[in-house]
Amino acid sequence: MRTQNTIIGLIAGVAVGAAIGILLAPDKGENTRKKIMDKSKIAKDTVKDGFNEFLNTVSDKYNSLKQEGENLVNRGKQEGEELLNKGRETAEDKMKKA
Repeated sequence: MRTQNTIIGLIAGVAVGAAIGILLAPDKGENTRKKIMDKSKIAKDTVKDGFNEFLNTVSDKYNSLKQEGENLVNRGKQEGEELLNKGRETAEDKMKKA
């Protein structure tokens, strides 16, 4: 999670730095506005891509944990059935001896 926060902070820092650099650079207003629009679009796409990557990571981890949980439940059922069968066999053996 810290890596994701670092990446988001880095992207935001780059976007703010680029915007400040464009605003402080001597150029015509029209050119400056075009540069800001271009940089804004690039920053938006970068943030969108980073967010999609983050969602994919979370989704993958969720699916992995869900599968592990299902495996544990199935293993528990199987072990429970084995114990139950073993207990039945033991009880039947004791009943036959009695």
